[in-house]
Amino acid sequence: MSQGIEVNSIVEGKVIKVKPFGAIVLLPDKSQGLVHISHISSKYVQDINDFVAVGDAVMVKVMSVDNENNRISLSIKEAGSQRAVQQEERRPRTFLNEERMPPQLNTFDEKLKDWIKSANERQAGINKRNKRR
Repeated sequence: MSQGIEVNSIVEGKVIKVKPFGAIVLLPDKSQGLVHISHISSKYVQDINDFVAVGDAVMVKVMSVDNENNRISLSIKEAGSQRAVQQEERRPRTFLNEERMPPQLNTFDEKLKDWIKSANERQAGINKRNKRR
């Protein structure tokens, strides 16, 4: 199955599938391995799509090779590659990065100002009604 792929070696692979639990990576010897979501980054990974995409070239460390079950366990985090760091930086979570927020969404401060204005208007209406009584 994995001729030439040795445990603890670091190789370059290409992401061919992204699943909620991890990424399938095509290795140089045409075998495939899994990078579990816990081995994508040293940061917390809620959505794997924020870190890798199909077609990405990634450096991976071979964690284990199980020829009987045709499984190769890989780790981007353990490879410590500069590419993994660059991928993390190029896909920041949209809601954490105000520059990348869609224009139709308001920032928290704008929403808070709108809410306060609306609350004051409602309270003024209530006060007017109470004065008439």
